[in-house]
Amino acid sequence: MKILAIESSCDETAASVVVDGVRVLSNVVASSRQMHEKYGGIVPEVAARMQLSSIIPTITEALLPIGDPSESLLHRITKHIDAIAVTIGPGLIGSLLVGVETAKTIAMATRKPVIPVNHVLAHMYANFIDTRNPIQFPAISLVVSGGHTELYLMESPEKLTWLGGTIDDAAGECFDKTARLLGFGHGGGVAIQNAARLSRSIGKPVLPRPMLDKENALNFSFSGLKTAILRQTQKLQSAGLWNDVAIADLSYEVQEAITDVLVKKTLRALNLHHASTILLSGGVSANTRLREKFNERIQETGMAITLHAPPVPLCTDNAVYIGSYAHFRGNPVSWQEINAFPDLSVEVRS
Repeated sequence: MKILAIESSCDETAASVVVDGVRVLSNVVASSRQMHEKYGGIVPEVAARMQLSSIIPTITEALLPIGDPSESLLHRITKHIDAIAVTIGPGLIGSLLVGVETAKTIAMATRKPVIPVNHVLAHMYANFIDTRNPIQFPAISLVVSGGHTELYLMESPEKLTWLGGTIDDAAGECFDKTARLLGFGHGGGVAIQNAARLSRSIGKPVLPRPMLDKENALNFSFSGLKTAILRQTQKLQSAGLWNDVAIADLSYEVQEAITDVLVKKTLRALNLHHASTILLSGGVSANTRLREKFNERIQETGMAITLHAPPVPLCTDNAVYIGSYAHFRGNPVSWQEINAFPDLSVEVRS
């Protein structure tokens, strides 16, 4: 089954053709990141305008491997594509509408079914792409991104149960706002990761690990950590100790605090639900320290636990995992039934 997938929930415009949920024929992403850097963050109206101009060229490029390039866009979709998958939420309403209305128009013109996709749930299906190590179930899935930090029990590719999530700020948001406090601008988690490598800090932790020791809790909270980071920054600046060494050490400590929480909560869920597989996904899953720490803790347990993490390019927003989710868990509908839902729930019960 060939699915043309479209993703436009935030500042990326993406399209992909995915076969049977596991094989990628194309993966095209148009980013407006550079446009947003001068504002210090994503401006929703700017993102939507950029996506409006990018969506058709992006889809056209994604379809290049399909059929004869001399054929029209709609003819190739009619002849070679089985269904259209599109992100309907959660996300920015203007951005979502660009993708949703484009998908509806294509579906109406080609008479193809449309598969609505929740892009937060879809993130975890990046682990199903071209995997040489089949996923064993049940699995615990950690989706950790700029707007979400969620834990799921996956009993099969079709059956998901939400276990817990962030009660305020997500881990990715904590990384992003900390980066601004430390002077990295819009560099986010990547800037903190790079700065942390320069630190030689091995001292006592100076930042809290929120909700770490609530044994039965699988929820997350990072708003207090952001406040602690601000206070530590102000303390160092007031003492005249704010320099490159202090920034590197605080970057290291921020990364350690966030990854400590993510790893311990995930392993707690693994034990509670008698699973032996962990799936990482979302933008923060590209963090090398997070992956290292998971492998370290798994080795310490001595248990036969398998860790799956997507290739870094599939961690951030793209249409590949939209197409994979649509194959395994999608429910095709007619184009008249598709709408954008910016506050679409991520709490699912199978």
